[in-house]
Amino acid sequence: MTPVTKLLRELIALPSVNPALVPAGDPHAGEHRVGAYLVALASKAKLEVELQPVAPDRSNVLIKIRPKGPVRRRVLLAPHMDTVGVSNECEFVPTLRNGRLYGRGACDTKGSFAAMLTAFLARAAQRPDSTEIIFCGLVDEEVHQAGSRHLVKEFGRTKHTADLAIVGEPTRCQVVTAHKGDLWLELETRGKAAHGARPDLGRNAVHAMARVVELLETKYAAALRRRRHPLLGCATVNVGAIAGGRQPNIVPDRCVIKVDRRTIPGENDATVKRDLLRFLRRQGHRVTMADSKGEAPAPALQTDIRLPLVRQLLQVAGQRRPAGVDFFSDAGVLGAGGIPSVVFGPGDIAQAHTVDEWIAVSQLERATTILTRFLRSLE
Repeated sequence: MTPVTKLLRELIALPSVNPALVPAGDPHAGEHRVGAYLVALASKAKLEVELQPVAPDRSNVLIKIRPKGPVRRRVLLAPHMDTVGVSNECEFVPTLRNGRLYGRGACDTKGSFAAMLTAFLARAAQRPDSTEIIFCGLVDEEVHQAGSRHLVKEFGRTKHTADLAIVGEPTRCQVVTAHKGDLWLELETRGKAAHGARPDLGRNAVHAMARVVELLETKYAAALRRRRHPLLGCATVNVGAIAGGRQPNIVPDRCVIKVDRRTIPGENDATVKRDLLRFLRRQGHRVTMADSKGEAPAPALQTDIRLPLVRQLLQVAGQRRPAGVDFFSDAGVLGAGGIPSVVFGPGDIAQAHTVDEWIAVSQLERATTILTRFLRSLE
């Protein structure tokens, strides 16, 4: 068993389920076990550690390799420590079978964590001349991205910057320079309540919303397909939840849907919301709108591939062109905060969040090799 595989087995065995995804008091909740493990490894390697408290008992863990001379560049390795929940305790027991390592977080994203940490510790043995390398174990990516948002805030407060952040996510060892953003919306229709025996005396809010849903899934979705991004394709819309009415014999006076709107670079949340309302009103529908998550924006990512460190990473990875992915990540937050960011890691997003989550050991080792070579290339 290679060192990176052994490391990943140990990480899987440390539950780090995002607290927002399990009931209060769940023993598997929180990133603190992985954080403590990371601090212990850093202390053993005699590396500088910084804890960034983000929420009660939840801290980003930063480990730093200081250069021999003045800092001229700064590179971040930024995987997240949290995972989604499990349906069975055995998902915390790492299992190696047929070249695959199974367990919660194996793919998303403790595989990236293990590959990045292995490469980072190898580079620590010989410090770069002028590049500071910081390993950032981030909290809360799976829900509110509080860890990456806090990191951006702290960098701004201390007037630090970074020349590149490599965000760990399963990309099949492809360097990703663009991903979609995510906007969650609530749309509400209002009607007039009446007795079910006399529906003509009321206005059915569910019926009105049914027409809105049909428009969103047909005409609005078709309009989105007319504008395409070279790496990401088109923006998308999905109506994921609906609620309206109280019982069959009452004409419902209110109906609400929850909408997932994936954005592409060049779109912003304010324009998307304005254009969506305008589209529906042109079709004769009046709705009210609210952000259903009520949180900071989740913007699309687009990083300039001409940046020297991006080109360097692409070259080390043997990749002629950058890739794009549909999912959102901490890279969008870091990029919007002024830190040029890419997404990179072993594994396939198709295995993320599944009951039998796994990662191919060959992917894990390939990612480690690429990251090790890239860090060694930093002066």
